[in-house]
This record gives sequence, structure tokens and C-alpha cells, in this order.
Amino acid sequence: MNKRVKMLLIDAVIIAVLLTFDQFTKRLAILYLKNNPAVVLIDGVLELQYLENRGSAFGMLQNQKFFILFVGIVFLMVILFFLFKLPDHKKYDIVHVLLSVVIAGGIGNMIDRFRFDYVVDFISFILINYPIFNVADCYIVVAMIGLFILFAFVFKEKDLEFLNFKQSRYRMKE
Repeated sequence: MNKRVKMLLIDAVIIAVLLTFDQFTKRLAILYLKNNPAVVLIDGVLELQYLENRGSAFGMLQNQKFFILFVGIVFLMVILFFLFKLPDHKKYDIVHVLLSVVIAGGIGNMIDRFRFDYVVDFISFILINYPIFNVADCYIVVAMIGLFILFAFVFKEKDLEFLNFKQSRYRMKE
């Protein structure tokens, strides 16, 4: 089995495992938190509180299900395209993992939108009055921070040449 196929299989396993965990936590939130008072984990800091988010990040675009799903699908297609374009070199393995984590988070929230017309949120970081979020949101934020660090501080411009859409056969030799 070649390296590309092996990495794509690993990506699929990562997505499946994280997606399963996300959906499991949301199921628990529906069963134990819906219509109940918040569960205090750390007084004044962290609570579990059920919320049906009918918008996107931070509750924006309320009741815009089809637009949010459309944008989400477009972003997933771009991420999948990027995933398939990644070179087989070992230094890109972490990018495979991080993109798989983003995909799992995106699909996890999309499943909620298709099933319920809203996303189940339940983690409330009340210390700073942060909007209520879920496990899929954690996946997306942490992975995007990791990708930002990699592309801003680790990879060099030549490491990203594989993203160039220009065909080298049409370029003039300098």
C-alpha cells in the first residue's frame, strides 16, 4: 500500500473516531442536560448547559440553515481538495491529521443541522462569558490554531508550492 492511500485511510479513521465521540457527547447532552439546570463542573468557570444553536459560530446567522450548510459543504470540499493535494512527504503527516480533525468537527455540526435544524451546544466557559460550544467546535478551533502555527511559522514558501495552480509546463524558463 502506498503512502498516500495509507495516510488517507488514517484520515478516515481519525474522522470516524472523532465524529463518533462528538455525536456521543451530543447525545448525552440531549439525554441529561436538555430541560435541566446547568451542571457546574468548576464553580464560576465551567458548566455543562444545553443550548440549541440555530445559527453559526457565536450564534450569528440565526435560522439560516441552508446558507450555513451550503457554506459548510463548500469549506469541506476545499479542505478535502487540499487533503488530496498534500504531498506524500512525512512533514505533511501532521497536516493530514489536523485537516481530518477539522473535517470531523465540520461534519459533526452538519449532522446536527440535518437531523435537528440546529447544533447541540453544551460546554459553557462562564469565566469569560464565552458562547456555549460543543466538542466539534473544539476540534475545529484547536486544529485551525495548529494549522495556523504550521503555515505561519514552520512551513516555508517552497513547502507550499504544491498548492500552486499554475502548471509548470506552461511557465517560461528563466
